[in-house]
Amino acid sequence: MKIGIISDTHDHLDNIKKAMELFKQEQIGYLIHCGDFVAPFTLPLFAQLKVPFLGVFGNNDGEKLLLRERAKDIGEIKVQPAFLALEGRKIVVMHEPALQTALAKSGEFDVVLVGHTHKPEIIEGRTLIINPGECCGWLTNRATIAVLDLSTMSARLIEL
Repeated sequence: MKIGIISDTHDHLDNIKKAMELFKQEQIGYLIHCGDFVAPFTLPLFAQLKVPFLGVFGNNDGEKLLLRERAKDIGEIKVQPAFLALEGRKIVVMHEPALQTALAKSGEFDVVLVGHTHKPEIIEGRTLIINPGECCGWLTNRATIAVLDLSTMSARLIEL
């Protein structure tokens, strides 16, 4: 199964649409958002994929009740950290990366997903750490997402 990983969308509708189109082409089976949706009006765009969805709140997500309500049709948005198991892999999803190294070194997880820094990064090791960067492109002028193939445990960054 392939997982689509996105973060820091910050209401950039055009880039969210581009990301969803790329995820469709990649035939992802699950979508994870690492926080900073910002406004609830962006959530219907994620529903287009018709795959299970999990997100975590970021530091810029102020309208948490409505974000949660709008996410009910596609999945859920949780307070970080969020934990899930897919195809026998243990995954932790966070927005702020403060604990990413400790979680990776703990040996408890196969994958640590983070956002917040707007810096796309894949750190390979016993535990794979992935930051898909910023979908919005507001801070770096580089809009990126990531795809993780759970069967091969290989990840790659994709520029929009």
